[in-house]
Amino acid sequence: MKIPACRLADLPRGEAFRLDIDPPVSVFHTDDGELFAIDDTCTHQDASLADGWLEGCEVECPLHASKFDLRTGAVDAPPAKLPVRTHEVVVEDGMIHVRVSTDAPNLPPCVASRLAGGTA
Repeated sequence: MKIPACRLADLPRGEAFRLDIDPPVSVFHTDDGELFAIDDTCTHQDASLADGWLEGCEVECPLHASKFDLRTGAVDAPPAKLPVRTHEVVVEDGMIHVRVSTDAPNLPPCVASRLAGGTA
């Protein structure tokens, strides 16, 4: 499924755009002009990676400083232990679209429980 995110012209380099879907996905526009999409939620705790710090092809979680590689989803150091999912980004007619991965997301327990209909 391809989801429209935002216009490329509306996403400056060095910034992120959060898609409010379940679970949320963020599109990152690197300083080099590359576009990447990953799950927005840190795999350690409920924190938006779109609110983190973008450096090169990595985003640092705003809570506990784990960094995620935008190309692979891999995490560099604890407290996060699991990678985030990556998603395909397609630009058509100046519009950024995200093809959401069909892989299961790695979500922190509090978010997984909420999405499953439990309480957290």
